[in-house]
Amino acid sequence: MKKNKPHILLTNDDGIRSPGLWAAASELSKIGYVTVAAPREQSTGMGRSLPSTSDGVIRKEQVQVNGQEWSVYAIGGTPAQAVLHGVLEIVPHKPDLIVSGINYGENVGLGITISGTVGAAMEAASLGFPALAISLQTEPEFHLSHSDEIDFAVAGHFTAYFAKMILEKKFPEDVHLLKVEVPSHATPETEWRVGRLSRNRYYDPVPSKRDSWEQPGPISYRHSAGIDEDPEDTDAHILRTKKMVAVTPINLDMTAPVVLADFEKSLRN
Repeated sequence: MKKNKPHILLTNDDGIRSPGLWAAASELSKIGYVTVAAPREQSTGMGRSLPSTSDGVIRKEQVQVNGQEWSVYAIGGTPAQAVLHGVLEIVPHKPDLIVSGINYGENVGLGITISGTVGAAMEAASLGFPALAISLQTEPEFHLSHSDEIDFAVAGHFTAYFAKMILEKKFPEDVHLLKVEVPSHATPETEWRVGRLSRNRYYDPVPSKRDSWEQPGPISYRHSAGIDEDPEDTDAHILRTKKMVAVTPINLDMTAPVVLADFEKSLRN
């Protein structure tokens, strides 16, 4: 490994065999040395969870990426656990950047804490590492797939673009990670805009159709009815209406932005 190249730890939530992961790996390898540690299984919707039921088994595997042989690490755990195993056991020194993605499906609005993609980046940020979570807008039927109908080339371009930016720039202390959403039909020339999280649900839960509670009945989801009416400065509007790359700086402090003394006084009164 060349000492002048940054070391990037890469993970995702769609699993070690996801084409989105390998599109990111291919592009990131142009700017740094990449170590891939990703969940062994599909792990969408795991958020930042660290379940005690994960086995933590680490398997070194060989994968072909653009004609090159890569040694990668399949983790028996969630995306956040993949980050932990990567930092604590796999990477011999602190990585310069931790990237999560590229995800099948956008992660915007109030749903980001559900996202395993964002959850992995949050775990990285909580450990003090610069972190990037990146997703590609796709229709829900592709979210749990490894479909080759989805072209990750442009999202790969933006992965490297923003990774390089994070490595080169000093962000404000209150920016703990960067979340990037790439429109489905973006090109490398597509403009990007910074926006805040939408305060609305992007997906609504849908109950299962079944005759009895004894039958399996996983809850599914669909796009919320009002998502195209979001304010102009939100990630949802930038992505869906403006059809630009939506960039959101995320802070891990979830304390409500109120004057705490005044709020305490109102509670005591």
